[in-house]
Amino acid sequence: MTVIMVSGALANRPFNGGGAWVRLSWARGLRRLGFEVVFVEQIAPEGCVDAAGAQTDLETSVNLAYFREVTERFGLAGSSVLIGGGERTYGLGFSELLEMAEEAELLVNLSGHLSAEPVLRRLRRTAYVDIDPGFTQFWHADGTLRLPVHSYYFTIGESIGSAACSIPTAGVRWRPIRQPVVLDDWPPAEEGNPTHFTTIASWRGPYGPIYHNGRRLGVKAHEFRKVMPLPRHTSQTFEIALDIHPGDAYDRERMLHHGWRLVDPREATADPQAFRRYVAQSGAEFSVAQGVYVDTNSGWVSDRTVRYLASGKPALVQDTGFARNYGLDGGLLPFRSLREAIAGARAIEREYEHHRRAARALAEEMFDSDRVLGRMLEEVGVAP
Repeated sequence: MTVIMVSGALANRPFNGGGAWVRLSWARGLRRLGFEVVFVEQIAPEGCVDAAGAQTDLETSVNLAYFREVTERFGLAGSSVLIGGGERTYGLGFSELLEMAEEAELLVNLSGHLSAEPVLRRLRRTAYVDIDPGFTQFWHADGTLRLPVHSYYFTIGESIGSAACSIPTAGVRWRPIRQPVVLDDWPPAEEGNPTHFTTIASWRGPYGPIYHNGRRLGVKAHEFRKVMPLPRHTSQTFEIALDIHPGDAYDRERMLHHGWRLVDPREATADPQAFRRYVAQSGAEFSVAQGVYVDTNSGWVSDRTVRYLASGKPALVQDTGFARNYGLDGGLLPFRSLREAIAGARAIEREYEHHRRAARALAEEMFDSDRVLGRMLEEVGVAP
């Protein structure tokens, strides 16, 4: 059986159910296509913490406990490895990992996570998959980040490299790829109040703003502020499993004042199962995007949104230029202003069954892992 290695941050992001699904979708999607998948992750010793957030060793860390729980639950325990520094590993032994690397036809390196040179130099074919479009390219262009050498470079910023998108390519051929979802993992969910809009979000996101050619490309908080009055203008409820720092208490209070419901993501969506339940119990999604995705017309669509769609939940999300890449006939509704967001929310309520069916159909047509990953493998010349 042909071996493919997938590498990404799982243990590095404990209690992040949505982040886990990103990595699981690649690993499980490739396994569905008939490949033997080996999941590889690295974690620095200083990144290992206990339940109180204090630094600890790998063996007693919540990071390892989370890695073990997720890989076991989703059938990856016997074919996964967590590198804890040097040749210290959990799961497969380091020598086993090197043997698998020599056998593998491809490494799928999500955000370039895998950097262990002894492993990389044994791989014959590597694909860097950019899941932070805009940030990756701007940092590479200004020297903040130097992209490691890979055979191929893919990005979920579907419009990068086109005349419509202002993100620099810096001489890299970025191949567009969509967010894959394993449809069997995300069946249509019948529960959920149609008027209950939700999302899972970080108020600011993991990175700060980008400054380019005199422009400030902002973070998600700025986009949320543009639509903060939304609940006052519609009959629906709007809830966010929101990761927000105590220093942003003023914004949090303003959100509550305008009628938003805020819940703790550590309680609502801490693991993949909880994340899936949260989506299933929603009626639809409403969310903004990082300013860098919006202002550059990147064409980005969230992995979270793709899972709402697969669950048969319509998504009303800020347009990043994706609208031009899809023949949208319901299910996924873009907005660029508060006025358009209000209109979109009302449209979903008015024709909910149409949008629910269209959401699932769009996931099947555009984001099915069989299709998305199958096309990628054709591009890089790998067959089962």
